[in-house]
Amino acid sequence: MNYIGSKNKLSSWIQSVIKTEVDQPMKDLIFCDLFAGTGIIGRNFKSKVKKVIANDVEYYSYVLLSNYIGNHQDLADKKSYINKLNALPKIDGFIAKEYGENGASERLFFSEHNAQKIDAIRQQIDIWRSSGEINENLFYFLLTSLLESADKVANTASVYGAFLKKIKASAAKEIQIEPAKFIKTKNPHQVYQEDANSLIKKIEGDILYLDPPYNARQYGANYHLLNTIALYEEFKPRGKTGLPDYYKSLYCRKNHVGEEFEELIKNANFSYIFLSYNNEGLMPPETIKTIMAKYGNYHLETQTYQRFKADKTENRNHKASQTTEYLHCLKK
Repeated sequence: MNYIGSKNKLSSWIQSVIKTEVDQPMKDLIFCDLFAGTGIIGRNFKSKVKKVIANDVEYYSYVLLSNYIGNHQDLADKKSYINKLNALPKIDGFIAKEYGENGASERLFFSEHNAQKIDAIRQQIDIWRSSGEINENLFYFLLTSLLESADKVANTASVYGAFLKKIKASAAKEIQIEPAKFIKTKNPHQVYQEDANSLIKKIEGDILYLDPPYNARQYGANYHLLNTIALYEEFKPRGKTGLPDYYKSLYCRKNHVGEEFEELIKNANFSYIFLSYNNEGLMPPETIKTIMAKYGNYHLETQTYQRFKADKTENRNHKASQTTEYLHCLKK
């Protein structure tokens, strides 16, 4: 899944820095990914640590995390359920009407076929869950498989802030649900859907990894359709793109982010804290250093990489092809 701020390409570097900084065996430690998104970093530590705590305030992210982090043992008959979903006939439901080609609202996020197939699959998953045929673990596995497969055929440049005027080649392909693989581990893990600054007061561990929003772009708006499919609750969509009401993070507000961040660091009951941020963020490196250095031994690691672009003609303040990732390290 293309994702703003994804650390997929940086994960090896981040792991290397963390392992160098932490002078204890990883297998004995609790690792927390507090702004987990798609859970890339938590996934990479899942088999290496005692337990992963993963959190994100967005529901679609909670679904992904419940599968990739929460699921740690094999699921019976998961392949047969995937086959049943792919064999379902199309129906004209909420997604088709509000976000599909030839739908009543004339939004072009999905082809007509794919929108109707998403409706059929999403409703069937709920039927199985409500009847008790599938448990919560299988529910999140199937729903994750749907979200990621739907994202592959979405008619967008990348995020869901806008749809394209014509169905592109990849969006014209018929959706095929592919199983969302997860790593099996001996130990269980924990997944939350909470505001990070609230959750930090309730949890504790050894390594805290932070990857908060770094600019003014709200994830609830950029990925609203993934939330809509995941929640599957009808509402009155607003505007051209069919926005629902969505959570607005103070980490996306320049006048609030510094105060929020310091409150988080102050309340963190973790020995090691690592913050991923970059040179395009609302908080400059000097501000982050000033805040983190109050609470222990601080230093900075950097890495240059190819920056994420939602489209080729984006009108942004930062138009460089590369960006510098900062990994701020604190031994609290």
